[in-house]
Amino acid sequence: MTTAPRTDLTDVDLFVTEQHLDAFAWLRANDPIHWNEGADGSAFWALTRYDDVLWAYREHGLFGSTRGAVLGGSFRSTDDTAGNRMLVASDLPRHRLLKQVIHPALAATVVERVTAQVRVLLDAAIERMLADGGADIATDVATELPAGALMVVMGIDHAEAHHLIGLTRRMVGFRDEQFVDTGGDQRLRLAWLQAEVFEFFADLLAPRRARSGDDLLSVLSRAKLNGRPLPEEDIFFNCMNVAVGGNETSSYTACLGVEALLAHPEEHARLARTPDLLVSAVEEILRWASVNAYVQRVVKQDVERDGVLLRAGDSVTLWNVSANRDETRFDDPDNFDLGRTPNRHLSYGAGIHRCIGAPIAQTELLLFFERFAALSGRVRSSGPARRLRSNFILGTTSLPVAVG
Repeated sequence: MTTAPRTDLTDVDLFVTEQHLDAFAWLRANDPIHWNEGADGSAFWALTRYDDVLWAYREHGLFGSTRGAVLGGSFRSTDDTAGNRMLVASDLPRHRLLKQVIHPALAATVVERVTAQVRVLLDAAIERMLADGGADIATDVATELPAGALMVVMGIDHAEAHHLIGLTRRMVGFRDEQFVDTGGDQRLRLAWLQAEVFEFFADLLAPRRARSGDDLLSVLSRAKLNGRPLPEEDIFFNCMNVAVGGNETSSYTACLGVEALLAHPEEHARLARTPDLLVSAVEEILRWASVNAYVQRVVKQDVERDGVLLRAGDSVTLWNVSANRDETRFDDPDNFDLGRTPNRHLSYGAGIHRCIGAPIAQTELLLFFERFAALSGRVRSSGPARRLRSNFILGTTSLPVAVG
């Protein structure tokens, strides 16, 4: 490729097709530390090579998170109002303190309970799909993964879990006409949608303060940082952080994994006849999907990388979706290979900000693809997939299939 493809990385339409893969391949080869000036007035650096992305993840002394993980994270300013209040948008030492108080609600014993709950919901969803001769994977099956996790982690029932999934999905899809009215000021719209999520948690918080439960709300209501209780808004920010991270990663990865298996029936059949392949298969699906397309950082002090000067205050985006297709790290990266090894993808991030919910997402995906592997040769697409309109989440909002 000799000329640059369209590379405005703020353009939501960039992620509706496979066009972004062409754009990132060109950037890795020709402009790996890319200065992006968006049509929306934004400007930021984009790191597209694996080594550069991993470097930025690990150098948390050079790159801060308080501006927020997503471009345009606040309706009030370029900085995120959750800066140093929400785990994903915090730096040391605050980050370490928040992780310590959140971790008990996501501990190994919780993962075991999540596994049991997700298995029940997933088995029921698969049975319904088989009985009906098909389903929409995105809405009828995949959403049961985060629903089961939310029931355990948040201490809520099935209906409440799906209500919360709907709220966070609208917030993440605040630029998608399928979820919201996209007229008017999108920053104010985002603020309103965030307020709806906060109201959901506010209704739950008061009774949780009076009991000694191990769900996230109860844990955070009792938590103290430097001897002081967490402000109520900080509790809501961190509950939202866990809910959004869990709701989007597992369900959208499951959808993109199903699409990949339907497009590569030989790999689906390979997984069906080789159960020991399941763990590496999930890792390849995570790499292939790269649902969390990027994270944002802010430069804390001037630093030079490969002759490019990144100045203090600049926004920098770490493009997982590009790093996970880097030819220098993955042999034949555009080949979907369920037995790929090694496979050190960056879909969960790296360093101190590696996804705290990764063990839960992993068990959800293992359960899902264990069940889906058994359907090899029986499932086919029954309609076009619909993509989420977003500039940071690679999601599928509809994926109809028929079962023979």
